[in-house]
Amino acid sequence: MASSRKITIYGNKPACASSARLEERRRAAAAARSEKDRKPDNKPDDFIRYEDSEEEDEECSMQAVKYSNSFVDYLNIRERNGSYNAIERLRVSCEHGTRHMLTHEMFKEHNIKLGNMNKVFCSQWLSDRQVVFGTKCNKIMVYDVVTQKLDQIPSLVGRREQGPADGQCGIHAAQINPSRSLLATGARNSSEVAVYRLPTMDPVCLGEVGENGAHGDWVFDMCWLDDQFLVSGSRDTRIALWRIRDELPVKEAEATDVPNYKTIVPVSVKDCKSAQKVRAITYNKAFEEVAALSLNGFIHIWNAHNFKQKLSRKLPSCQENVCLAVQDTGMYAVGCRSYTLLLDPRTLQPIKKVPSRYSGCGIRSASFLGDILTIGTGVGVLMFYDLKAGKYMESSLNQTRTVALKASKGWVYPDEEFMDVIQHIKYTPAIYTHCYDPSGTRLFTAGGPLPANLYGNYAGLWQ
Repeated sequence: MASSRKITIYGNKPACASSARLEERRRAAAAARSEKDRKPDNKPDDFIRYEDSEEEDEECSMQAVKYSNSFVDYLNIRERNGSYNAIERLRVSCEHGTRHMLTHEMFKEHNIKLGNMNKVFCSQWLSDRQVVFGTKCNKIMVYDVVTQKLDQIPSLVGRREQGPADGQCGIHAAQINPSRSLLATGARNSSEVAVYRLPTMDPVCLGEVGENGAHGDWVFDMCWLDDQFLVSGSRDTRIALWRIRDELPVKEAEATDVPNYKTIVPVSVKDCKSAQKVRAITYNKAFEEVAALSLNGFIHIWNAHNFKQKLSRKLPSCQENVCLAVQDTGMYAVGCRSYTLLLDPRTLQPIKKVPSRYSGCGIRSASFLGDILTIGTGVGVLMFYDLKAGKYMESSLNQTRTVALKASKGWVYPDEEFMDVIQHIKYTPAIYTHCYDPSGTRLFTAGGPLPANLYGNYAGLWQ
């Protein structure tokens, strides 16, 4: 829950200590022990006592002084010296607050009205009060959780409209670089990549299609390798590497009050071998590799240094593999139709199949927060798996009940086909995306109807 460490500034012995004095004390202690253990010669040796190593005792005592996992010690040190000082390092488990709120059923949903938008596919927290998300109707929206105001960010348009005929399939990805200075997302054409500067949301550049472009089909996901390099995966089975220079020269605009942006081409574009339609992509920082998930049931590993494909592995399930997440330790989580698969990053062997508590619901989104695996389903339920306990998180108020958040219905366009469906089946939205705020005490969830032919949306803020 907490960790406190004291850092030695100079030496490991008091200033008055000298080698001669310490050696003299050791000899005196050894003589005292020998005198104490001395016994008559005729006594049988049925019990023998061995002296412990003084170096080991000293080392153990130093470790005991250096580290403490007590939350009380953490609070005492923080009260004494403030939240940070050079002598003592303090750390609190990142999911401690989230775990407490979930097990005590403290999260309450606040429904967000999105009007007539269609299906939210991706989301990210820009700050402690703003969330950016992308929709199927090609809108990039910013929601202020304090004022409850929605603002639309203009989509970037390329020099020529190329790509698939139905080029506007929605914004499927929104990713922020490690320094939180750039946001990468989709453009007006869903085959292109748009980059905005944070926090102003000014356009920086557009990675477009064309003869020298990267993708000829929809971009489904992206991931940042560092503050400059971005990797994108597309339905055309290709993976592209981009370099985003924030100091790119900007063309002179005809009107000074109209923002302008640069058009860029990828550094490298490669086919993902053994793949059919790259659906999800993520960067594994612990192993310095890029993992891609394809709809034909394969996971593909790329070397992040030379941008070369290392291996591909067939997953046990090839049905509806649509989401991929990675833990800080490097472990992968793949969302399938009826369970979440945990993979060992060294061998890609399955570690555990986490079955869904709802049969055939479909796993639509997944994320790690420390040792908490958050799972968004196609039936409007958010589940929480405890990796330490090896089971779904249980409520502290009722031990027989597992923790789950059930989303509200949202909004669906009332066409005749939907009315026929809803008469026989209780409608629930699919949770296509979810994200925690920096403190882990607020959770944004969004999505919409699961059937592709239904038009509607859902968004909620849990706090």
